[in-house]
Amino acid sequence: MNKKISHLDWLESEAIHIMREVAGQCSNPVLLFSGGKDSLCLLRIAEKAFRPGRFPFPLMHIDTGHNYPEVINFRDHKTKELGERLIVASVEESMAKGTVVLKSKDEPRNKYQSITLLEAIEEHEFDCCIGGARRDEEKARAKERIMSFRDEFGQWDPKNQRPELWNLYNAKVHKGENIRAFPISNWTEMDVWQYIEREKLELPSIYFAHNRDIVKRSGAIVPITEVTPPMPGEKIENLTVRFRTVGDITCTAPVLSEADTIEKIIMETASTVITERGETRLDDQVSDASMEQRKKEGYF
Repeated sequence: MNKKISHLDWLESEAIHIMREVAGQCSNPVLLFSGGKDSLCLLRIAEKAFRPGRFPFPLMHIDTGHNYPEVINFRDHKTKELGERLIVASVEESMAKGTVVLKSKDEPRNKYQSITLLEAIEEHEFDCCIGGARRDEEKARAKERIMSFRDEFGQWDPKNQRPELWNLYNAKVHKGENIRAFPISNWTEMDVWQYIEREKLELPSIYFAHNRDIVKRSGAIVPITEVTPPMPGEKIENLTVRFRTVGDITCTAPVLSEADTIEKIIMETASTVITERGETRLDDQVSDASMEQRKKEGYF
């Protein structure tokens, strides 16, 4: 009897194929791992693609220095558990070198990750960065190819991309050029959560409902931390929230939620009408064109 292939099976199979294409075509790839749910799915895909051998690439995180400690601790725990090499490229190191100059001491650092990423690519001579971006996240990401070409300056031209007919991928580049590979491009937020449930993947605790001090600012929920203190006159509330996405503290907002299990998160995701980044990424709410412009400059 033929086994029925599920939707998740098809997505997983495609992602494994893409991951192996990267390993076969690229001489020095790297997998971007932040400790978040999407990059965690990439780790499981890599395990299924290459175990029992070691991954044919290291892991790398572009750290702003303003990440949630729960996520950083999980990142280090997971890397140690897998026995893989982790490279941490720091925005603070770029600041020390003078390649990143903040306009003010409290300016958000998220947009400067592009500079640190390009410096790390040049330093380690990576010819491909494997990332966990999905096309359903927002409009600029929907324009990406699975093998997305970057020129010698790390720039992306959405009008000049390689065709990908019949699942044939071209990751060939000249020295100095780069490919960004996105194995889970065709996944949705729901697919990610259902895959996490199926694979029984461990997650940072902040993805689940918990109590946190917050303020409500410009229609968003802003967590109270050392780098995001309350403004004068703002009322601090302790509410039950969770994070749909994790990143730099200054641009990642939680949502009101009682979902403290994967099953409840899936039910909540099925009923939401607001996109993941639209609800929780404060930097994306500034301008509709902000993500596309950052990607043109070398962002993930």
